[in-house]
Amino acid sequence: MVRLALKIYGRVQGVGYRYEAYWKARKLHIAGFIMNEPDGSVYIEAEGTEEVLNEFLMWCRRGPWPAKVERIEAEWGEASGKFTGFKIG
Repeated sequence: MVRLALKIYGRVQGVGYRYEAYWKARKLHIAGFIMNEPDGSVYIEAEGTEEVLNEFLMWCRRGPWPAKVERIEAEWGEASGKFTGFKIG
């Protein structure tokens, strides 16, 4: 298990990004959370296998329509195991 922290910039608030990411994470059995940031970005902490987190990251680069992802900062690390399920913050 590994951890992936993402900061996603662009038109990602007010377009259903958190809701759609939540369902994608649940489908992939990823634990963690997603929340809007005051600067207009979205922050995600996710834990799972490297394979499913890479699939999730590919989805995050596109996001749902009508989101427009401009850039993503990604940081990989060791899973903490502190999450149960995936939550919207």
